[in-house]
Formats: sequence, C-alpha cells, structure tokens
Amino acid sequence: MDKRSVAALKYVGTQRAVRLKKLGIKTVGDLLWYFPRRYEDRRLLKGLATLVPGEKATVRVMIKGWEEREVRPNLRLLRALVEDGEGRGYALWFNQPFVRRRLKLGGEVFLTGKVNYHNFLPEIQVTDYEVAGSGEDGLHAGRIVPFYPLTGGLSQRWLRLIVHQALKETAGKIPEILPPSLCTRYRLIPRCRALEYIHFPPDPAALHQARRRLKYEELLIWELALVLSRREREDGRPGIAHTRDNEMVRRFIAALPFNLTGAQERVLGEILADMEKPRPMARLLQGDVGSGKTVVAAAAMVKAVGGGWQAALMAPTEVLAEQHGRTLHRLLAPLGIPVAVLTGNTPRAEREAILSGLITGRLPLVVGTHTLIQENVDFKALGLVVIDEQHRFGVGQRAALQAKGDAPDLLVMTATPIPRTLALAIYGDLEISLLDEMPPGRQPVTTYVLTEKQRAKAYQLIRKEIARGHQAYVICPLIDESEGIAAEAATAMYQKLKEEVFPEYKIGLLHGRLKPSVKEEVMESFRRGDLAVLVATTVVEVGVDVPNATVMLIEGAERLGLAQLHQLRGRVGRGQDASYCLLMAGNDGAARERLKILATNSDGFAIAEADLRLRGPGEFFGTRQHGLPEFRLASLPDDLRILEHAREDAHRICRENLWQQPEYYGLYLAAKEKMDELKL
Repeated sequence: MDKRSVAALKYVGTQRAVRLKKLGIKTVGDLLWYFPRRYEDRRLLKGLATLVPGEKATVRVMIKGWEEREVRPNLRLLRALVEDGEGRGYALWFNQPFVRRRLKLGGEVFLTGKVNYHNFLPEIQVTDYEVAGSGEDGLHAGRIVPFYPLTGGLSQRWLRLIVHQALKETAGKIPEILPPSLCTRYRLIPRCRALEYIHFPPDPAALHQARRRLKYEELLIWELALVLSRREREDGRPGIAHTRDNEMVRRFIAALPFNLTGAQERVLGEILADMEKPRPMARLLQGDVGSGKTVVAAAAMVKAVGGGWQAALMAPTEVLAEQHGRTLHRLLAPLGIPVAVLTGNTPRAEREAILSGLITGRLPLVVGTHTLIQENVDFKALGLVVIDEQHRFGVGQRAALQAKGDAPDLLVMTATPIPRTLALAIYGDLEISLLDEMPPGRQPVTTYVLTEKQRAKAYQLIRKEIARGHQAYVICPLIDESEGIAAEAATAMYQKLKEEVFPEYKIGLLHGRLKPSVKEEVMESFRRGDLAVLVATTVVEVGVDVPNATVMLIEGAERLGLAQLHQLRGRVGRGQDASYCLLMAGNDGAARERLKILATNSDGFAIAEADLRLRGPGEFFGTRQHGLPEFRLASLPDDLRILEHAREDAHRICRENLWQQPEYYGLYLAAKEKMDELKL
C-alpha cells in the first residue's frame, strides 16, 4: 500500500494533513482505506418544473441572476435565479458569500438540496453544488456520491477531491493480495477496482461487489492473523509442561462444600490436560452467570501452584478483584495457599510486601487489576495467567501480563455469553471450553418490565422481601458512559430512598467515584446483612456475590443492552430463595418489547444472540469495553457467512502451507502486519 505522506497529495498541504491525522489518515494508503459512511444517489437529475416540496433533489441549471441581503443580524441570504429550459426557480445559500464568486452568471451548475416553494416557484436550499465542466469529474452530482466521517476544518467536497486524486495517482499500482483461485471461487472483483468502486461506485451493483470483496479480504486477514498467532505459539518456544500429578487438585475438590457439575468436571479435565502439554495453553472458559467458572479457574491455579509455579488473576475492576480475592482465600484456605490482592489503591507497605513476595516466589498467587502489568511487578516463576472478563481488556494488556513469565499458560474467563459469531471473531486464537450446566440450587429469577406508574408496586415488593429478612439492589446505570453523571444519579436515588421511601431501613451507596476503602466498607456491610438496600451503579455488574439479596430494581433499563441486564440480574437468585428483577423502563414501545426478551428468557446465550442482532456488535459489549475487533467494513453477525468462509480458507491455507506459493505472499505479509498491530 502507498506509504507516502498524505501531505504529498495535491490540495492537502501541512495544515490539512494535521487534520487528517485526527481521522487516522497519515499516508495515501490510509486515505484509500478510509471508507465512506454513507452514499447519496444523485444520478437522477430532475427538472425545476417537476420538483416536489420537501424532497431532496439534484438539478442542472443556469445562473440567471443574483440577490444578496441581510435577513437578520449575522444571517445573510444569497439567492440565485436559475433556469433549466423548462422552468424557473431560486437557489438559496446562507452566510456563504464566496459562492457568488465561484458560480458565474450564465454558467451551468449542478445543485443539490431540499425543495420548498415560494410564490409558486421552487426554492432549493443548497447543500452541495458543482460547476458543470469544472474538471472535478462529477464528484458531487450526477452520480452516487460518497459521504465520509469528518473532523473540524474539513469538508465533504474537499475529501472527495483528494480521495479521487489518490485513486488517480495509484491507478494500476495497487497490488493484489488475494490469489486468483480465491477470487475465482467467490467471484471477487480485483482489489484496485474494489477500492475505486467503494469510493465512487458507478451503480449500486458495483458498490455491492466492492463491499463484498473488501469485507472478505478484511475478515480473511483477521482470521489468518489468529491462525498464524496460534501456530507460532504452538510451534515456537516451548511452554510449561505442568506436572501430571493432580493430588493437590483432588484435595482442593474434596474440600469444596459442594459437588462439581458434570460440565465443571469436563471443562476442568480439558484445562488440566492442556496445562500438561509442553506448549503454552491458550483457552477461553465461557459460561453463563453463576455457572461456576471461578471454582474451575481456582483448580487450575492450584495445579500451577502445586507444581511450584505462580498464578495471577487479572480482573477489570477493584470490586471484582477484591471479590475474587475473598473467594479464592476461602476456597484455598484448606490447602494453606496464601492469596494476595494488588490494585492501584493497595496501601504502600502492603504493596511492597506483595511485590517482594512475587519476585522471591514466597507468594504463589495474586489477584489484581491492570496494576499487575505495571513495570515494577515481577514474578519469580509465573506459570498461569487467568484473565476475567477479557472483553474489558485490550489484547495488548493480555499480552503484557503473559510477558511477566516465560510462556505461561493462559486461561481467559468471561461471564458474558458470547454468541458463536463473535467468539469466532474475537477468540479465534483460543481453544474454547463451555460451561453449559448450572449448579444445583440456583434459582431462576422472575423478571418484570415496569413503567413509572408501577413504581409503587416495585417498592412494595422490595419492602416485602426485606420483611422476610432479605436484601435488595437498586441500580442506576451509566448515562452516556459518564461515571460522574451515574454517580450523581445514584446519589440522588440514595437520598430519595433513604428519606422518602425506606426511611426505616439502612441503605448503602456504591459508585465508581467513592474511595476504595469506602467502597469496600459499603460492600462488606451489604455482605454482612447490615444494609437492607444497596443503591449502586453498574459497578456491581460482575463478581458481587450476596446470596441473601433476592430483588434487584434497575432504573432506566432501556439504556442497557440485554446481555448487560442479564449480567446484572445474575447478582440475585444466588441463594435458595425465590428472586426478582424489576426493569424500570420509559414509554418507548420498541425498548419495552426488547426488554420482554429478558423477562421471558433465562438462557444467557439466547439473550446474547438477540442483543447482538438488535443492537449490533458495537453496542453489544458497551463502548467502554475493548475486546471487540474494529473492522472497517465487516459487520457481525450480518457478515457471518463471509466470516465462516474466511475462517475455513485461513485454516486451509495454514494446513496446506500455501504460503510457499508466490501468489499468497502478499496475504502472508498482510496477516503478519495485522498480528503486529494487535500484538498477537
């Protein structure tokens, strides 16, 4: 791809190059791969006499006269009388005096804009124009016109112009990276043609062909990067062949106050067998809320520690890290294995002791947040890395923790049920173990979708459960991803419940703006049962385990995705008692119908599939979670069929060592570049 600076293009220059950099465009190649976000079909030219009020239309007219006047302070109207041989009308611009200099009297021009009528004549409020025969090659009219994401100081007209310039300069120079056999099999147009058509399609069919070709290329490179990464890991430096002696694991299981489910036994067998192989394990442990992932991960850590290695578990939040620390301390106490918790707010003296214990090997197991990947955290013999809620970490963070050891085993956990579509795309370099059985005793959670008019009934149910000796959550979700606004909403709700609704009960408040010591004190009070109600943001989404909590009220439930609501709902129903989740939603009928999917379904995977189809992958995990690959064109699950073809082809290419054939070399280089980009 063309590595020249985009500043080398005509019409760009230094200042505009800086603005393009904000869009991620540094080279001419970046510009060619900066695709339009939408298109307008301006091929049909309408006559002035046929224009309809309210429509957006494109016309070819002659400028017959000008009028300019001030409508009000700071608003000047420029009006042109126009004709097309069949009718007359007016073209309007606001605060654009320079247009008069560009469009000459008697000159022909293409105009695009919204139509209104005044004194029986059409008026076009112009949004785009192009001088006929101006040399701009019909970029803005008379064709399917592209529209790009922009930043301040750049215009659509200018961006179209430089993209067109880049296409002209690179014509015949864009290398093909797909072998002829694949292009023939899928009837794909050449790469250079696809780039031309994705920017300036002559018709909808050409645009479809361009998108199909480039989506396949994008997904094939992604899948090849995953397969190559996996192969290099397996063929590269040897991993840790953990001892086949599982005596300590057996002791751990025997000390548990419950029996493992069949699914837990099967998955644990897969993990232990993987750990005994002389190559690094890379496995995803996936299971619905409450399926028992932590116990399985604990057993894997026991195996590592039993063989003289260290284990580290990284969680995305302090609340979850502290929860894991308590759980592991309780589970591993019978074996005498110490557990440390390291977060950004660990007191200095305790932190120094933990760091010393890790580097000397005295401390075999640590739980922490991203603090674990800081430079001053070192291990003597890190043998197993466990990452919880992987989609909240970038791939680079995962790699950074693994780099603390010499090819340690990797176990990734997620409680978010990920549809097969996304699992293929995100975790294609991992083996997948699925916990598809719930432990006995987990209660189904009865879920209701409520309106504001039913709020009194919600409070009545909460009061009824508290009277039975149980506890309740009231959740105030993030608004526009702002923890500050969410904290304010939670604080306001806390005051209302404390003063007006439940003055007779003790109520706690938990949000991300509180000091860690305060958060821990509130959570411990709720665990002990000292608090009847906990008002919180979605900080309690994962990891919080209070079996006595039997009811959860979620405010503004329509703001959250079904998968996240299912996660929150998983905080109740953890004991032997009937439990309830109350979804308080607005009057949006479509949103309420979406929430009813949750009310009638307890299968996390079915809910996740529905959520993915309704909201798309960009919203599936939420904007603050980063595990999802960012494709330029491909969209999941819409392009599942293309993804599956790409996956099959990637595995076949590697299996048959087709890299050795010259026509595959460009594809190999692109996959290696993607691996470097993703730090795979």
